[in-house]
Amino acid sequence: MIHFIRLNLEHDGFEVYDAASGTEALEKLRDVLPDLILLDVMMPDLDGFETLRLIREISNVPVIMLTAKGEEDDRVRGLELGADDYVTKPFSPRELVSRVRAVLRRTEAPGTPVHEVIEVDDRLKIDFDRREVWVEGQLVKLRPTEFRLLYHLVQNAGWVVPHEQLLAKVWGYEYRDETHYLRLYINYLRQKLEKDPSDPQYILTERGVGYRFVDFRRKRESASHQE
Repeated sequence: MIHFIRLNLEHDGFEVYDAASGTEALEKLRDVLPDLILLDVMMPDLDGFETLRLIREISNVPVIMLTAKGEEDDRVRGLELGADDYVTKPFSPRELVSRVRAVLRRTEAPGTPVHEVIEVDDRLKIDFDRREVWVEGQLVKLRPTEFRLLYHLVQNAGWVVPHEQLLAKVWGYEYRDETHYLRLYINYLRQKLEKDPSDPQYILTERGVGYRFVDFRRKRESASHQE
């Protein structure tokens, strides 16, 4: 499997470093600092889930899990532990390369830089230029996919962004039907940004349609007029 993956990725211009176990993968992560990790669930020593948990303690590097066909529990568990995507075995070389490129695209800065600090209210501040988010004066770490999702929500503040549009913009056009990704990452953002994630004030659900970020600009203008 490692030989097959190496040949196909190198054929498409990628530089590949391999590891035969979770422990070896963690050692190479510190030495090589890769742009992306392909991580099999079934490995000797440490399994893929434990390896992913340890990776997330030290790095936000994008991770694609390789799972057995039909093992939905594995896919969900991997995403909840911080995987960015999964590929089910058996897979074609074309599918693997497509997924790798899609995940790498998501780690890039989203769209045109916004050269302003957005103060949503007195507890949430977003600096898109520096890729920083502050909640109640504390810097909050967002993974690249979380940051891209927040960017597209905030840029459309006050408007409902349909599920399919968010999936295409953040994950890629080929992911437009993968609504479970969106639900999971909306939940991640709410856990990090909302005062009460069960009663969100920033990221609002429009049931059956999409999500809407609170129209903070209009609220601010209304408040200034009242003054």
